[in-house]
Amino acid sequence: MSVKGNRVAEEDAQADPERAIELLWGAPEPDRPGLSLGRIVAAAIEVADEEGLTALSMRKVAERFGTTTMSLYRYVPGKAELVELMRDAVYGELPLESAAGLGWRAGLERWARRARELHRRHPWLVHSAGTRRLPGPNIMAGYDHALDVASRSGLPPAQVIAVVNLVGGFVESVARQVGETAELQRSTGVSHERWWSERESLFERLDACPALGKLWRSGGMDAPLDPFEFGLQRTLDGVQMLVDNRGSEVIRDEIGGGECVMCGKPLDGGGRGRPRDYCSRACQQRAYRQRQAAQS
Repeated sequence: MSVKGNRVAEEDAQADPERAIELLWGAPEPDRPGLSLGRIVAAAIEVADEEGLTALSMRKVAERFGTTTMSLYRYVPGKAELVELMRDAVYGELPLESAAGLGWRAGLERWARRARELHRRHPWLVHSAGTRRLPGPNIMAGYDHALDVASRSGLPPAQVIAVVNLVGGFVESVARQVGETAELQRSTGVSHERWWSERESLFERLDACPALGKLWRSGGMDAPLDPFEFGLQRTLDGVQMLVDNRGSEVIRDEIGGGECVMCGKPLDGGGRGRPRDYCSRACQQRAYRQRQAAQS
């Protein structure tokens, strides 16, 4: 196979995890004139912002510098590793100033709104996500910030992590829907509203959906709720219920005894009287301190 063929195969492959980690977490390169890894990443982000991630190629990035594709491989092995670097670079745009004075809900709401704005600026970002994408220092700094905010809820550690993943997943889901709509409008030249307005033949067949018809006649579709605003608040409402119920009494299985609400350690289920919430006095005190801090 030719060198060109090898490079094409590289661009379609998954990133080499060890090489990507080295690039993401290695020492920053010195700022010198001419071609550099930082400038290559910045140019790749420009291409993806303008044309989408599928249009990104090492060739298009090289064209921005008036150089050959081969010259880029001195800095980055291929497109897969480049995308990892692009992801981390744009996450560096998220402001992570201290959230002191904010409770868990206000802090997570601010984090979610800023993440949405990041996806608006870089619509390709949602298409670069995946369960085996490697986080760089900027991505981890944002994640750590969100965990710190969510910890103020007083929830057990496992639930804190689950809450951050839940809110982050919601933002990504909305961003994906918005991005797909925008991409269709760009590729077809037809707006979302116009495309649906021309589906008269479909609307004529909806009499078979009485619930939908009733809601439509009642004005339920006259002013649709913003999916991000509605969804974010309902997501946080669910977390609020979890927080409010964290100290409530529950009937536990007589054999298992449940788990400590602070650290998740299994409880022995023995003893008499009120069911235990904590595995130790230390966890009980820790929960008390977190509740006090969240209320202050």
